[in-house]
Parts: sequence; C-alpha cells; structure tokens
Amino acid sequence: MPDLKVLVTGAAGFIGYHASRLLLARGYEVVGLDNLNNYYDVSLKKARLALLQKQPSFRFEQIDLTDRDAMAKLFSRERFARVVHLAAQAGVRYSLEAPHTYIDSNVTGTLNILEGCRHNAVEHLVYASTSSVYGANTNMPFSVHGIADHPVSLYAATKRANELMAHNYSWLFKIPTTGLRFFTVYGPWGRPDMALFLFTRNILEGKPIDVFNNGHHKRDFTFVDDIAEGVVRAAERVAAPDPKWSSDAPDPASSSAPFRLYNIGNNQPVQLMRYIEVIEECLGRKAQKNFLPMQPGDVPETYADIDDLVRDVGYRPATPIEEGVRRFVDWFCDYYKYER
Repeated sequence: MPDLKVLVTGAAGFIGYHASRLLLARGYEVVGLDNLNNYYDVSLKKARLALLQKQPSFRFEQIDLTDRDAMAKLFSRERFARVVHLAAQAGVRYSLEAPHTYIDSNVTGTLNILEGCRHNAVEHLVYASTSSVYGANTNMPFSVHGIADHPVSLYAATKRANELMAHNYSWLFKIPTTGLRFFTVYGPWGRPDMALFLFTRNILEGKPIDVFNNGHHKRDFTFVDDIAEGVVRAAERVAAPDPKWSSDAPDPASSSAPFRLYNIGNNQPVQLMRYIEVIEECLGRKAQKNFLPMQPGDVPETYADIDDLVRDVGYRPATPIEEGVRRFVDWFCDYYKYER
C-alpha cells in the first residue's frame, strides 16, 4: 500500500494532523491541504504543520477548498491515488452564528473534492462525517443502518449533505466513497473551542467551567489516535458495492454503488460529570462549575454502534478516557507551559 500519494485536506487541523502523521508513518506520500483560516488560533495550526513538514514525504498546499480553479489544478497536477477529506468548518454552536461559512466550506468545498476525484481517477475518497447527523434520533446506540434525516444544527445538515453528495458521485461516476461518522473526538493538539481544552485551561487558571445540560450529557468520547487509525484503515479498504443491497428495502449505510458509511466511536458512553472528574484527577485540582441549560443544536447523548466498522475494517477504538485525558493534559501543560 505505501508509495501511494494521498491528499489530506485539513492537514493542519486536529484530526487531519493526526491522520497525516499516521499515513506518513505507514510509508505514504502525503500532500496536506489547509487554508489556515482564523476560526481558532492559527499558531496552533502552524505548529502542527511544522511537525508534519519535518517529514520528507509530506508537502503542504495552502488552498481554500472553495477555490474551484485552484482545486482543479491541484488534482490534475498531483493525480492522487486516495483522498482523505477532513477539512470542514467544525462546531455545532458556531453554525448558529455563521451559517454561510458552513455552506461554503462543507458543501461547496466538498463538491470541489468530489469533482476532483471524478475527473482524476481517484481510487477512493474517505471523508469525515459526524455523529451530529443523528440529530433528534434517540434510538441508541446510533446505527449507520438507521435514519439520520433530522439534524438539529446546520453543521449536522451540511455533513449529512456530504454523505448524500458522496452517494450521488459513487452512483453516477462509480467513485468509491467511505463516510466516517466521528463521535466526540478529543486528545493532544485538540481545538481550543472543544470542551476538554476549555475545561483544562479554565481549571488551571482558577476560572469556572460552563457545564451545559446541567451536566446530564453523555458522550461517546473517542481518542484522536483511535480516530486516525480508523481513518487510515478505512482509506486502505476501498469501498465496494453491497451485493445484498435492495432498492425495495434500502440500507442507508451501503448501496449497489461503491459507497459505505461507518461510525467511529469508543462504543462506551461516558457521563459528562465523569469526564470532568477525570480532568480534575489529572490536574490535581477541582473545577468551579457553572451549570447551564442545554444549548441550541446540542443533543443529550451519543453512543456509537461500531459493529460494521469491526466487521468490515477490522478495527475497534479502545482508548479509555482515563488514558486519553491524561495524554491531552500532559500535552496541554507542556505546550502552553502550565504548572500543575
């Protein structure tokens, strides 16, 4: 498998950095794409990028996904074997404030990726979706074989749109596509707008933390190394048509086209209050908690059914939060020079 050239979009991002690093470790040539926007601290993105650029098999392209001409030229010039599309405007709450940003990046940007794959014989497109697509569905654990058509945030709607767009291109142009629904990713080099980052910083600085839904959230917290492993393994397993798929009883997770959807989650939901306890244990400090109601666009609980991932990709995320949070806290204190 190594020696293949892989495009990773969002390579300076949280998951993109970890996936790129793993692909490089496995011998792939990686072209990383990112627009280095200022949604959060650009210096953090540049620090991730600097580590990747130490690898001789990595090259960086600063391009915005919405730049149709630049994207077309990139695909035509590089002739990628595989594409790992992780770039997106992330965040549920921010989608209430900046909806056009989500359509531009997540819908138009993904269309440009699909067009690049279509016109340049890309062997396999793997792209990031999200557990947020399950929205108002409360049938746990969330299964890729169930309905995911009631999103409660625009962010989720754009990611669901990506899945439908991918199926269309798989159907019309026989492009193998695999969508990965990530469940609450956390770990070193995480985004500053994510709960673990905010909680850790505020606890260290003696500031209160905002605990939404009065602490009653449950999340399928998934360590970023487990996500990266799942991404790379999925990229190596080219999506194929499902011979059992029936148009009389259509399965949303597969198709008679080369199209697949998988959940990647830890398969062990954790109470938000337990998550905070683990952070406190790692820091040796107690949090001041500011309990708040559920926020618009949030869901009370996530829980991934990963049976298909285990069966088809042969992988099961397994990092417990006690280990994952400790590794984040160690990185955070080292990177930002905090004393514990």
